Amino acid sequence: MNTPKDLNSELITLDIGGMTCASCVGRVEKALGKIPGVEAATVNLATEQAKIRLKSHSGTQVAELIALVKKTGYEAKISTPHGNNKPNPSKSFWGADGLGRVLLSFALSVPLFLPMFLMPFGIHWALSPEWQLLLASPVQFFLGWRFYKAGFKALMSGVGNMDLLVALGTSAAYGLSVYQMLFSSHPVHELYFEGSAVIICMVLLGKWLEARAKQQTSEAIRALQKLWPEHAKVLAPNIVIAEGISLDQYRDLPLDQVFPSDRVLVLPGERIPVDGVILLGNSHIDESLLTGESAPVKKALGATVIGGSLNGEGLLVIEAKAVGVESVLSQIITLVEDAQTQKAPIQKLVDQVSAIFVPTVIVIAIITGLANWFYLDSASIAILRAVSVLVIACPCALGLATPAAIMAGTGVAARFGILIKDPQVLELAHRLTIVAFDKTGTLTIGKPRLLNLIRFTNSVNEDAILATAAGLQLGSEHPLAKALLDATKQKGLTPIPPSESKALPGIGISGKPSAGPWMNQNLCLQSVASLDSNVHQAEIIQKAQACFDAGQTVSVLMDSDTAEPIAIIAFGDELKSNALQAITSLHKLQIRTVMLSGDNIAAATRVGNSIGIDEVFAQIMPDNKANIIRQLQSIEHGHQRQWVAMVGDGVNDAPALAVADVGMAMSTGTDVAMQAAGITLMRGDPTLVADAIDISNRTWQKIRQNLFWAFIFNSTGIPLAALGYLSPMLAGSAMALSSFCVLSNALLLKRWRPSHR
Repeated sequence: MNTPKDLNSELITLDIGGMTCASCVGRVEKALGKIPGVEAATVNLATEQAKIRLKSHSGTQVAELIALVKKTGYEAKISTPHGNNKPNPSKSFWGADGLGRVLLSFALSVPLFLPMFLMPFGIHWALSPEWQLLLASPVQFFLGWRFYKAGFKALMSGVGNMDLLVALGTSAAYGLSVYQMLFSSHPVHELYFEGSAVIICMVLLGKWLEARAKQQTSEAIRALQKLWPEHAKVLAPNIVIAEGISLDQYRDLPLDQVFPSDRVLVLPGERIPVDGVILLGNSHIDESLLTGESAPVKKALGATVIGGSLNGEGLLVIEAKAVGVESVLSQIITLVEDAQTQKAPIQKLVDQVSAIFVPTVIVIAIITGLANWFYLDSASIAILRAVSVLVIACPCALGLATPAAIMAGTGVAARFGILIKDPQVLELAHRLTIVAFDKTGTLTIGKPRLLNLIRFTNSVNEDAILATAAGLQLGSEHPLAKALLDATKQKGLTPIPPSESKALPGIGISGKPSAGPWMNQNLCLQSVASLDSNVHQAEIIQKAQACFDAGQTVSVLMDSDTAEPIAIIAFGDELKSNALQAITSLHKLQIRTVMLSGDNIAAATRVGNSIGIDEVFAQIMPDNKANIIRQLQSIEHGHQRQWVAMVGDGVNDAPALAVADVGMAMSTGTDVAMQAAGITLMRGDPTLVADAIDISNRTWQKIRQNLFWAFIFNSTGIPLAALGYLSPMLAGSAMALSSFCVLSNALLLKRWRPSHR
């Protein structure tokens, strides 16, 4: 769906039933594309869904779309959110792809092909022609009726599909057998009822195996859907939330009746039903299926929680902030479903081939029949070889090759916190030669921390200085004040409250500690830039030089009465603990790393060198990041264009994420960044970058392998069938096996695990 998107357009998702091969996909897409109000349409064989974008104010109704699909020969209905009530064909025993039909077809067919297996042992036994006709007819016209029905509709629409090939092939073998039974002098030796019956058996078996495998490829989606509890314990509005209150006054409501601002009670061991903020209690929360974080995360008062995560040991009261489709879980499912429904660019080639494949096969089968009849002077051999060509050429494997791999790859990636939203990423990731990182919030924590405290006197210890400085900042919302108070809390210290304090705009804050070494003395915590007239300015700058070189923000605690400096307090954005590991992993993949930073050159270079970044761009204005990505892409290396990924988390990263060949956004950042990126990393963990590239590479390899084997299967199978090396029965078995092999190969992706897991 590469048509420019109208922001006011409407997106419709339909569940499509009855598609069997790549030709069916092309047929439905072509039909939908002819409707004037349809801006774009894409159909996916593996998910059995069509996504249709309607032009704004087109007037086209959903009923028209459904009616057209049905007229084309397929079932259609509006898709429910996340496919919650989508029927599962493999669970219907006698359904179109059910196990019951497979078992019945084999039960009826075993007596027909059993004589072939007994011959090598010297046992010559065969059913009478009448018994063969009696057993083969139900298989042909009852169990095989679906092929006639779908094939006829395809024929009436002027196109071909797998059903038409099967219907033509088995009808020819069945019809030839009836003719020989009625008019041949040795009918038993010239009947081919077993061929037509076994072809239908194997096709039914193949479709059942496909249905089973498709379920496994979409396991990730179903696992996410199961995270939603059906009910929530909503507290009565009159209950005041406080420690020790009775929490038994709640209503057990269905999830669709819970609204934002409702207060929800979550007991230990229960799933959290909504996104929200903890009002009461603390606990460890297991978010592994949502973010891929293996260890439970400690959550306390005021912390945000994600609906679908598992509560640990504590009782919690949560204020609902987002429910239903607005929740993080719902958005994750939508992103994965959209990625699995979209087509990778290479699928366009498959669709083009599939559009002409079935008509070409029918022509080849006719030529095969005529040529064999002419050279061998045997109508029966000519028909059987033509039948083999029709059956072996069914393009099931071709249609499943790409979507099956995409479903399996994006599904397993989502389990470990990597949301691949754009399938085009899968084709580009293996080409990447450069990964560019934003620094703040991506490689670093993203908020200031106390990194250094340098004393001017040894008569007072660091703890006393820290408690005094933190006391001056009590009540302040400034980021540096919060960093100072956090550091005090981590060391188990109690800030010394001032007896009086005063904010000094552009300078800092002053006050009188109520206790400690400087009780009732005038102190000031101020920036270095405000020290212009201080006699100790040179000494302070000299002592703080190492902090400046490291790009840290420096404040000074001063005695206002004597103008004597007490301590230098330096703040900085600390590197994430796994930043070095992330860069090392990319280097192992032979990928060059780049860091984009607004810091001064010395500070940015020091950070880059500490984790092994190959090239650092410092003092970069936010709006210049996209230009640097373009510069990196234009650099020639071995006379080849460079392929660049951008990793960021902020609003100012969005243009660069959009310009890069592959954009990766941290979910810890802004929605704007995530919308602009093709991959969203559900944890603020830079090691996920290499993992995302790795699973993308592996998915792309599976796509290529599947397409290679699908094309090889058809290109070698058709000549072998035409020359008589494949009987119709073997052709049917091989055709079913090819689809199963393609799906099984894709399912190997489910074994993938992140390298640092």
